[in-house]
Amino acid sequence: MHGHMNLKFASATQAKEIFDFKNLKRRLHKTTAAIWFNKTCRSKQLTPTYISIKISGNSRRDKNTLRAAMHFRLNQEIRFLHIKKAKLNEQLYYKHLECAALWPSCWQSILCIINDNLQREMDTHYENLNKKLDTLLEKQKTSAHHPQGRHPTPYP
Repeated sequence: MHGHMNLKFASATQAKEIFDFKNLKRRLHKTTAAIWFNKTCRSKQLTPTYISIKISGNSRRDKNTLRAAMHFRLNQEIRFLHIKKAKLNEQLYYKHLECAALWPSCWQSILCIINDNLQREMDTHYENLNKKLDTLLEKQKTSAHHPQGRHPTPYP
């Protein structure tokens, strides 16, 4: 990495605040990625595997109720993730102020190193989420066209 210096800490207690900040920021990025994934699933009318529900009924009314329940669960998950993101943002703000007070001369370079590392990490995370979306789309597209070996219904 160009322009970055290596920092040496005399003890682990010196680095604790920086590692806490990095972990909070990582959790915030992953929460934001989860929000993006769920919103993308909602817009493409896909059902993430952790939201899918199995039912015994096969009537049209059962399928409509199932679709409404899964849509409701997805919206609740997005709402929960937004609340979690707001709390993480607040914690990150206070941890940033604390670290800036502890390391006034070199906090900007530490922050730059943290951001670069997390950016690379999140790039691979988003690639994995895109692959997950592709497989989910393919799986649900094929199951919508051929449900249980019968002719496709007009209402997927």
